Amino acid sequence: MTTSPGLRERKKARTRAAIQREALRLFQRDGYAATSVEAIAAAAEVSPSTFFRYFPTKEDVVLSDFVDEATIERFVDAPPELDLFDALAHAVRVGFGDLPAEDLALEHLRNNLIRTVPELRRGMIAEMVRPMRLLADAIGRRTGREVDDDIRMFAGAVVGALLLVTPEALSEEPVVANSHGLIEDIAVRMERLRRLLTLPDPEQGG
Repeated sequence: MTTSPGLRERKKARTRAAIQREALRLFQRDGYAATSVEAIAAAAEVSPSTFFRYFPTKEDVVLSDFVDEATIERFVDAPPELDLFDALAHAVRVGFGDLPAEDLALEHLRNNLIRTVPELRRGMIAEMVRPMRLLADAIGRRTGREVDDDIRMFAGAVVGALLLVTPEALSEEPVVANSHGLIEDIAVRMERLRRLLTLPDPEQGG
């Protein structure tokens, strides 16, 4: 009985990942506009209704998980001596470091789709609200502070900066799916972000 919820959650995670993986492959082969939800569901061996249980729209299969809950938990649980920037770099670094080459290549494809498909670019703006809220709550948990406007604005700036973390978002040229180069890029960008952003001390009254 105690293991069933864990097994169910793992099965759901595998199904979700399969849908997303097959969708990205079809988008690459046939184009985003020409790929239907029905085609994605068939490739993932699920029904269209199952697709919609995991992703409300075709856009969501690309845009979801920009900052996922696993990254947020790694950020909250990062070593306490790390400041917010190093903790975030640690969280993203560990996540990408664990990805196999195939999944890194799919991340490149996803970023390229967001950059080149107009409806996905527009959708990304709306999707940023969710990771901003997740990160603001995580900063509150990590610092022991109530989430206020300072934290929300800080989180918004960080999420905006994360759009530039991957080399794919900076170049029109394909890059080799290489976690080492990606990790270095994350570290450099977090250091630049540290110089630009400061989370005010609530004791100083904003």
